[in-house]
Amino acid sequence: MGGDRGPAEIVAGALEAAGGGLTPVVYGSADVDSQGLELHVTEGVIGMDEKPAEAVRAKPRSSLVSSVRAVANGEADAVVSAGNTGAMLAAGLLELRRTPGVMRPAIAVPIPARRGPSVLIDAGANADARPEHLLQFATMGAVFAEEILGIDRPEVRLLSIGEEAEKGNQLTLEAHALLAASDLNFAGNCEGRDILAGAADVVVTDGFTGNVTLKLLEGTIKTLLDALRAEIAATPRGRVGGLLIRPAARRLRTRLDPDTYGGAYLLGLRGLAVIAHGNSSRTAIANAVRLAARGVEHDVVGRVATRLAPPVEAI
Repeated sequence: MGGDRGPAEIVAGALEAAGGGLTPVVYGSADVDSQGLELHVTEGVIGMDEKPAEAVRAKPRSSLVSSVRAVANGEADAVVSAGNTGAMLAAGLLELRRTPGVMRPAIAVPIPARRGPSVLIDAGANADARPEHLLQFATMGAVFAEEILGIDRPEVRLLSIGEEAEKGNQLTLEAHALLAASDLNFAGNCEGRDILAGAADVVVTDGFTGNVTLKLLEGTIKTLLDALRAEIAATPRGRVGGLLIRPAARRLRTRLDPDTYGGAYLLGLRGLAVIAHGNSSRTAIANAVRLAARGVEHDVVGRVATRLAPPVEAI
């Protein structure tokens, strides 16, 4: 019920993803046309402008909270939502709870870098973070890269204002020291200008910086592709040239389109949650559902739990 385009687009995406052993179940109001998919009727909708924690407690039977609870109760393997991101985090903490040893859940987003997809984490769950949080984010991002992107021993870099170890604010300086001392394949700092080129398999940062970075990248990609289309269509010569480069342009758009992955994992919880864009198309929703299914198949939740399990105290 939380998508900007309405529940019909969510249902259409779920239908597109159905099949091959994948069974989407819809949680929404009684008047939703589920197009034959199983519908669990819910009461209430959490709006994008509501305060997340308050809304989750005030609307326990809303579609968002009910779908997260289904995962907690074992009625579903994963949850996908295009609703309020903060509410998804609050519902996840309330219903699914944190994985033992995890201090803060984090949002892991696939980035369409030139040399192949990489992971940006945290992309918005934690506006404020401590150095030890960034170390855990990097570990969770490495699990994502290994299990979903198929990268063996992924390279991790810390987003900063310079590649030198001494560059950055206090958070990045202390996080750099922790990452350098860890067993991760840490390769130092990277700068924002290098992310789309493929700065690393995993780019780690705090949620405030990560969210600004993500939206800047998405906005830049969209603006450039739209401007290119407008320039091609502006003159007869441009339109002729556009016909010649159309196959390459389509491949580029497909690779850079956020809909290609559809969503982001909310890692660090005891169940799998995927957050989709509020403005997700049916294609994006379908890909987000498939992303959730791959996370279940590769036991991303279990792998994160294993990597971040608290040490067993000596008896």
